[in-house]
Amino acid sequence: MPFNHLLLALAVVFVWGTNFVVIRWGLDGLPPFLFATLRFAFSTLPWLLFVPRPTAPWRKLAAFGVLLGVGQFGLLFLAMQGHISPGLASLVVQVQVFFTIGLSLLLLKERVRGFQLLGLLLALAGLAVIGLHLNAAVVTLTGLGLVLSAAFFWASANLVVKSLGPVNMLHFMVWSSAFAVPPLLAIAWFVEGPDLMHSAITQATPRVWASVLWQALGNTLFGYGVWNWLLARHPAATVAPLALLVPVFGMGASALALGEALPLWKLGAAALVLGGLAVIVLWPRLQARLRRD
Repeated sequence: MPFNHLLLALAVVFVWGTNFVVIRWGLDGLPPFLFATLRFAFSTLPWLLFVPRPTAPWRKLAAFGVLLGVGQFGLLFLAMQGHISPGLASLVVQVQVFFTIGLSLLLLKERVRGFQLLGLLLALAGLAVIGLHLNAAVVTLTGLGLVLSAAFFWASANLVVKSLGPVNMLHFMVWSSAFAVPPLLAIAWFVEGPDLMHSAITQATPRVWASVLWQALGNTLFGYGVWNWLLARHPAATVAPLALLVPVFGMGASALALGEALPLWKLGAAALVLGGLAVIVLWPRLQARLRRD
């Protein structure tokens, strides 16, 4: 990978990791489902007017939009409103990798391999460490459950993507985001109420609006657009391992910007979860290299 492409990949990973701090700033002024509604509204408008519809069935655009919008980000934002710290959220949500493997095994009849089981066991050990520290101020049982549910819906959205075939993912993100807005808006209306929604919007500070725009433009359009541009030009085995840095940036940014503590138990849990992810992502690449040698 050329050095300038590596810098682009690191920029995306940096955006995705530090985005958890940005979410925390946005939640300081907006209730979670309204925040998610605005995030996807700005991800689809006005870009929908200029971006052609991707070569994907309407049902898959709708399924991905609802799974990602309501399932992943709606629950993630709800969890981060006082139930889990940004740093831990950035780590726990990566369990989506294991949910993706499990769903592929059940629904697509893919075969589970020994190194995948090893990676899963390491990650489960990391989650067990987090579970033993639920009395810590940074995470509650509700928060852990909500983020794990968000990871499950993210994995479900991944299966929709796997069924697409070749498609322009930037166009796909813009059009699928439109399907996330109506259900998120309905949930916000009934759960958070029109009065809270109105006051939150009218009283939102520039930092809150910047957080919304960063979600839509930085995290979604720049992040997914550049990441998939890189995947189109380099082997997935070269690009995908860099995503392991997302929780590193997430926990580091949370510590620096929000003063989130990094005790040994949290670092140990991160090492176990990231170790499990690394086994799954890097082991096939190592095997291929050993065969060539």
